[in-house]
Amino acid sequence: MKYYIIAGEASGDLHAANLMKALLAKDPQANFQFWGGDRMQAVGGTLVKHYKDLAFMGFLEVLLNLRTILKNISFCKKDISEFKPDILIFVDYPGFNMRIAKWAKQQGIPTHYYISPQIWAWKENRIKAIKRDVDAMYVILPFEKDFYEKKHQYRVHFVGHPLLDAIAQRQEVDEAIFKAENGLDHRPIIALLPGSRKQEIAKMLKIMLSIVDDYHQYQFVIAGAPSIDYHFYQHFIKEENVHFVSGKTYDLLSISYAALVTSGTATLETALLNIPEVVCYKGNWISYHIAKRIIKLKYISLVNLIMDKPVVTELIQGDLTKKNLKIELDKLSTYRHRYEVFKDYVQLREKLGGEGASEKTASLILKQQQ
Repeated sequence: MKYYIIAGEASGDLHAANLMKALLAKDPQANFQFWGGDRMQAVGGTLVKHYKDLAFMGFLEVLLNLRTILKNISFCKKDISEFKPDILIFVDYPGFNMRIAKWAKQQGIPTHYYISPQIWAWKENRIKAIKRDVDAMYVILPFEKDFYEKKHQYRVHFVGHPLLDAIAQRQEVDEAIFKAENGLDHRPIIALLPGSRKQEIAKMLKIMLSIVDDYHQYQFVIAGAPSIDYHFYQHFIKEENVHFVSGKTYDLLSISYAALVTSGTATLETALLNIPEVVCYKGNWISYHIAKRIIKLKYISLVNLIMDKPVVTELIQGDLTKKNLKIELDKLSTYRHRYEVFKDYVQLREKLGGEGASEKTASLILKQQQ
């Protein structure tokens, strides 16, 4: 069968790639055309647009780039029409994907949505469009099934979280070899995950790196986004005790003592790799205050949302200061705090429903097309 897949971010590229592998195992003749990234391209098929050319974050940024976004939507519809897929699969990225879903439904193309838009956080009225335009929804967070089925009477499939698959598939890394290959010494590592988009990296790295000179007992390592060249990061690295690796985030995290992580999927990845973390977020001032009035959630990190309690500390906007970062990093060094975090991480894994999300989703997609 012919599959057209749209993923607009780094995390979507990862999960879509694993779904593509699962589909290939069940449908060896699968023909993929997609919007995504390097991981999807490695599986095979035709990459139409790379996510690094699509990612605009925040209300103001979207408005400033609206003309480009509308051009992309128009081009995407044309490309789908020419490809004539049997199945259209959306992976997160709701602002774009929901527009395509409405059009695709009118064309009679079967629509499948893997990784639900977070309408439980904001834009809950999107449920009307989802009911109308999405033939099948596959959710990855345990509370989403009740949200859709009990609150909105829309049947969904809870498949578990695909990060469990991605982490289970990784090969164990030898700490001594990793440090030697990347020019690191014997000291414990504090991993810095500043995000995957240039505008958030620029904002987050400045504050994350502000504490480096106060912690000579650690070495700090930036996890570079695969789609962004080292030269971009180089402008922010002024201290000798800062190192850089790219495309090795899981390996880096797995041997880290602690991590400072920009809010997003990486907060959950860090927890599933059993690393204590501080969650950081500082956005455009206008975008942040608009979001604050619209989004009604107790937490911004997936870890805390899933657990429904503050397992990891969140430093947001004005609270993200050098002083507060130091306070929280010092806490992560205490035995008692680390023990409580590790205990909560065990419960987190249990709530996520086990491995097999990609395989379950592939089976359900093919079953509904028979």
